[in-house]
Amino acid sequence: MFGFRRPAFAAALALTLAATGTLSGIATAPGTATAALPTAAVALGDSFVSGEGAGGYQPVVDVNGTPQSFPGWSAPNSNAFFCHRSANASLHQANLPGISARFNLACSGGQPYDIANASAGRTKGRTVAAQLDQLRAVAQTHDIDLVLLGLGSNNSSFTFGDVASDCANRFIADAWTGWWEFWAYLGGPVEQAPCAGDDLGTPAEFAAATAETTNAVRQLLATLDQVDADGQHRIVFQDYTNPLPFDFESRFHEEDSRDDSRDKFRALGAERYAAGCPVHRASLAAGHLFSTGLGTLVQSVHGTMRAEFPGDDLVYLNVQRAFDGARLCETGSSPTGALATPIRLQDGPTGVPVTSLSGYDKIAIQRIANACVTYFQTCQESWHPNAAGHAVLGQCLAGAAATPNRAVACVRSGTGAISVG
Repeated sequence: MFGFRRPAFAAALALTLAATGTLSGIATAPGTATAALPTAAVALGDSFVSGEGAGGYQPVVDVNGTPQSFPGWSAPNSNAFFCHRSANASLHQANLPGISARFNLACSGGQPYDIANASAGRTKGRTVAAQLDQLRAVAQTHDIDLVLLGLGSNNSSFTFGDVASDCANRFIADAWTGWWEFWAYLGGPVEQAPCAGDDLGTPAEFAAATAETTNAVRQLLATLDQVDADGQHRIVFQDYTNPLPFDFESRFHEEDSRDDSRDKFRALGAERYAAGCPVHRASLAAGHLFSTGLGTLVQSVHGTMRAEFPGDDLVYLNVQRAFDGARLCETGSSPTGALATPIRLQDGPTGVPVTSLSGYDKIAIQRIANACVTYFQTCQESWHPNAAGHAVLGQCLAGAAATPNRAVACVRSGTGAISVG
């Protein structure tokens, strides 16, 4: 199927397992021929593979074995449903010949800790079983041929959600409030400067995150080698794409003759929010430095695992240019046509996104921003691939599943065509 299965080896292994009476945990009579298990592709990791932002979220089984459907906007964010496993995730949109079933075991907000441990055991975790336990359950009934792994953007040092909210909040505070008002109305200084590189992730934090992710992936590969029915599977290490461009389209540079290098630029703040990119223009470089750092993290983990597991089929998939030309505020029509979701807040857990901040005063802005903190599900889709973005990532995955190479880059051309090579 993908150019990495070895049918003769798989058949020999199946006969051996049948003779000993076991096949991926399923008892068989000694000497009895055993039918091959149906093939499966599995997604593990965090929001960029779970399908956050793509809608069509499916019920998620919690640690008690209970499928959790949408529990309401004011429910605890720890609810398993808010893993946001989407029917539109790239795993489900990819063309994967020979795959019979697909299992999305990823969870929005997932961290390396969650691979071998129940997520609820850490701060802000969700009530789902360890992803390896979920994987073992799949291996009982399916031959796992492909694993899509997206891991590293969240860890004990930093999380994508915190990075995104930090830069957006600085911009909103700067746009709506003069420097003196921080003291008069908000009780003290509020950060309003553009984000710099170390604000998002320091070299020491990236080093710690790399070590943490490496250890989790080591456990994953060891488990797969133990439970996969035929021992043949490809692991695709996908990195991350930035939802924002290297620079905004010119219409988003200023409004009413005010740019974002001074305080109180409400018209520009409202314009960028409506377009989905409420962030300082000067923060864009730091954001791309951060996403490049995530790519380096994933590539490093992939390289280390290739050395430690030389017999495993491991592919690094670079998707950092997969949204070229279709990022938020890269064209004047944004968010229309963008492959990522705009930042969207709610005025309380209403289920109704606020699409425009025009006319809101600073007190209302603060209230709306606080709703995101109290009810994170009201804003957690922000700055993630949307359904169209996941369709593109599905093309990237299909290419990585079929390639003979150990590392490939998925690139979107000016015409919108996707190439993997």
